[in-house]
Amino acid sequence: MEVAMQHAKFQVDPRLATLLGQDYSTTEKALKELIDNAWDADAELVQVTLPEPLTDAPIVVQDNGNGMTRQELEFHYLKIASDRRARTGERTAKKRRVIKGKKGIGKFAGLMCASTMAVTTKVRGEQISFSLDVEDLKTASGIEHLELPLSIGPCASDDHGTSVTLMHLRQGLRYPSADRLRQELIMEYGRQRDFTIVINGKELDIDDLEGDFTEIPTTLPNAGKVVLRFTISNKKSGLRRPGLSLIVDGKAVGKPGYFGLEQSDEVPARLLKKLYGDVEADGIMEYVTAGWDSVIENSESYTEIIAFVQQHLLEAFRTTHGMEMRLAHARLKKAVEGRLQKLPEHKREFADRAIKKVLKKYYDEPAHKVQALAYVVLEAVERSEYRLIMEHLAEAQRGDVSNLAEALERFGLADMAVLVDQAKARLQYLDDLEQLIRDKSCLEITVHKAIEFNLWILGAAFTIFSSNITLKRQVEQLLKKQYEGREPSNRPDLLLNESLTGDLLLIEFKRPSHGLTYNDYQQATRYRHHLGEYTAKSINVLVIGGKVDDFPTKDKEPNVNHLLFTDIISTARRQIEWQLQRTPEFQRSLSL
Repeated sequence: MEVAMQHAKFQVDPRLATLLGQDYSTTEKALKELIDNAWDADAELVQVTLPEPLTDAPIVVQDNGNGMTRQELEFHYLKIASDRRARTGERTAKKRRVIKGKKGIGKFAGLMCASTMAVTTKVRGEQISFSLDVEDLKTASGIEHLELPLSIGPCASDDHGTSVTLMHLRQGLRYPSADRLRQELIMEYGRQRDFTIVINGKELDIDDLEGDFTEIPTTLPNAGKVVLRFTISNKKSGLRRPGLSLIVDGKAVGKPGYFGLEQSDEVPARLLKKLYGDVEADGIMEYVTAGWDSVIENSESYTEIIAFVQQHLLEAFRTTHGMEMRLAHARLKKAVEGRLQKLPEHKREFADRAIKKVLKKYYDEPAHKVQALAYVVLEAVERSEYRLIMEHLAEAQRGDVSNLAEALERFGLADMAVLVDQAKARLQYLDDLEQLIRDKSCLEITVHKAIEFNLWILGAAFTIFSSNITLKRQVEQLLKKQYEGREPSNRPDLLLNESLTGDLLLIEFKRPSHGLTYNDYQQATRYRHHLGEYTAKSINVLVIGGKVDDFPTKDKEPNVNHLLFTDIISTARRQIEWQLQRTPEFQRSLSL
């Protein structure tokens, strides 16, 4: 095949200055832009090949769309920031699809996640290939002066389409995930019958979701034609990216949400995570913000849509899960009825509300688990001695105050004695831990075991976190996946904890003799990204080691911190000693 080398240059539209500032928060969002380009090219099939984690294999996005001639390449593709709709109208020529590319810079999305982008396009018996490197853009005096070598040769006359290959992925980003990319695409493309997306050999299909699909079209007075489509999954676990996506003019607006249903006392949060779908509402285009990240929420049109969506979702949840929730509440109420009746009336009402919250959050857990949680709530209400004493004090007659004062004194002294005993035990623990970390042979797993159930030493901000069997398994799955077949001594030691409010804390332990480096920072954040595949919750990261070498102190990802063993022990010891010095019971014990 004879190949000719020619050159082309970029043409710059005046809108470039404002548009090139656009950023893609994830690799998957950037790849979606390339798939949007395939949609606009009237492709019927897009095949995406993603690399295995920790490899240098490329990302390939290949479609069978129209392809580009030399003229189309130079005057359309290489014209940056030009609005395609201004040239060709609102819809594509062949399939009359609503055009998604509106800013003219989506073609560069691949360079967000890779250093080099190679493009090959075929049409009318001609194949054109070129590559673009980030370094070329940096060194050129201006993108319009950058010469782009084109490799031009023949191809089969009936061959058409475009292939984009992204090479040398950026190391600072997490590896692209097929699951995350599916969730990024499925709400927009999952129901398109003439547009098939195959990711790593598996076709994107909404039928993968287990549940009954519902579609409700309507016309609202202000919002116009609205179509609600949704599925309530019948899987036990929630979806990775649940919620309803708002679709306006064929494009998703902002992130998926619940249209205010998350504020309902009737629908548990865990049940909402089984909801998937979209709301198509082209009539509210004028209320979409410039960045396509939200809608002006106080507009009458959007208010109508929210009411419409909530009404039909509540009806659907009542149909699919209403009986189940009522039965669960009845069983739980029967189990705790005896203990509730023994409580004072004001406490009974408080306990009943608290138990309903437990049921709302854990409605689909086994009955014995929910009952155990309800008993913990009742135990806390029944035994809140501080509150009882204050209530008695407030209700006491004037003559009873002196007696109550004596009772308060005895209660306080007993409480202080418990605190003193605990403080002394913690000081002994700190002595033993300090001796442990001084041993140069001490490994990560050793300090992991010592600290796992004693997070109080890390400070007040970390005491609310506790170990969790399910989270522990997630870490084990991650490490097995990434370190299978490697030297066991190189395997990191991670601890994933959860607070009562659902916040997650990932702790990476380094041996006490190890100095924390930038590589440790990258490794820890990479673990957070990978663990994001198991949970939708945000994960705080804490790296603990013996000293600091070049661990970053600024320009970091959010919620990433580091601590040193010596500082941890020293701070914890000072705090305990400060508390003891101000405790009368401790002073009394010193005088004995």
